Amino acid sequence: MDISRAGSRPRTALMGVPVRWMGPGAIAFLFALYGVFWFLERPAGEPLLGHVGQLFGGESVLLFSIALVLISTLPHVEPLFGGIDHAAIWHRRAAITATVLLLPHIELAANPAATSAGKTLAVIAASGLAALVVWAILPRWRTMLPAPVRRLVLAALQARPLQVAARLLGGYERWRGFHRLTGLFVAAGFVHGLLDASSFAAVPGLRWSYVAIGGTGLAFYAYRELLARHFLPHHDYQVAGVRPLAADLVEVTLRPLGKPLKFKPGQFAMVYLETADGWQRHPFSMSGAAHGDTIGITVKALGDHTTKLPDVVQTGMPAVVGGPYGRFDRHGGTADQVWIAAGVGITPFLSWLRSLDGEVQENVDFFVTSAGPSPFAEEIAAVAGTQPRLKVHLVDTEVDGRLTPERILAAVGTDPRRLSVFMGGPDAMLRQFRKDFRAAGVRRANIHREYFQWR
Repeated sequence: MDISRAGSRPRTALMGVPVRWMGPGAIAFLFALYGVFWFLERPAGEPLLGHVGQLFGGESVLLFSIALVLISTLPHVEPLFGGIDHAAIWHRRAAITATVLLLPHIELAANPAATSAGKTLAVIAASGLAALVVWAILPRWRTMLPAPVRRLVLAALQARPLQVAARLLGGYERWRGFHRLTGLFVAAGFVHGLLDASSFAAVPGLRWSYVAIGGTGLAFYAYRELLARHFLPHHDYQVAGVRPLAADLVEVTLRPLGKPLKFKPGQFAMVYLETADGWQRHPFSMSGAAHGDTIGITVKALGDHTTKLPDVVQTGMPAVVGGPYGRFDRHGGTADQVWIAAGVGITPFLSWLRSLDGEVQENVDFFVTSAGPSPFAEEIAAVAGTQPRLKVHLVDTEVDGRLTPERILAAVGTDPRRLSVFMGGPDAMLRQFRKDFRAAGVRRANIHREYFQWR
């Protein structure tokens, strides 16, 4: 179903390279530079395999330090990665890679003169960091295993011991509390390196570079845990309304009790809600207009405590809002754009539409896909009626079938190389869409998505 308005569609291009690519590139550069430095500074007489093993340990500390910087919530970190959500994704990747590097480090970096304290700290660090990485991956295991293996795992999960373990480990708040220990485990590994690395005594440059790298990461960790709360702005709000949209979807309106949060359409905030089950914290994209004092968030039962939020959030309950965060901004795209909203992924697009002041200057094809009629169809149609350059495609998957990049490009009819694509929706769907759009010719720098499942 299309809702369109005729109008001229100019073909000028507004090109720009997202700033976020600076961040991953810098990580790769630092990783390679530190590895070359460590290898060139190999002490005379140091066994090659032993030195390589220590190199893996040094690289692991480097990546863990970078991971700690990425979640420090410092304002200067976010622009380098195009938003705190992207920084959180790279935090997880750096931490996982660092943990994998511990395996060859443990196997190769044998030191006959290792201290007892160093050995103990090494066990504490490796065990704690491995547990954190495994726990972080567990909620995403379905996306990492082939279908036949997933069926076997699902069957095994029905066993009583595994169900008990899932209850003990499950829950976002429990994971987040344990995740805050990351810096302590990194500190244990860092001190272990100072005590037991045989290369440090022979080459002071290796020692002091290691101290600078590990000390930087731990300093950022200390800032986040001890000082950040005193510098990051938080705003007091109250739940002003709860509007059910579907069986598992509600729109919550928050009214400020003091100075309101100022944000840009497409950004998200860290929202602390006092519910009937106690205080709960979660990142939510703002779905309301950026002008005005109230904040609108759309909550869907996706898992963890968001499953309960539609039932336990009530009018009058207090809330605390921190932020704003994110760089999901249509103004950084080209003159020809495709917007794709699947399910609750429509949230930032609603904020874009509700914040419009005048006509959209880009040529936009907006695809809204849902199982059944979209609860926002009428509102979107009303906005489209005032926007000559906005063409809306409502896709009911129960009637029209699944939306695919091929269908999108055929409907748009524009050279993929001139398109900017903005997407919100389930992670597996967006990863596949990104791959297909790249294969069709859409430039990597012009594919933007919001990460709803980072944590």
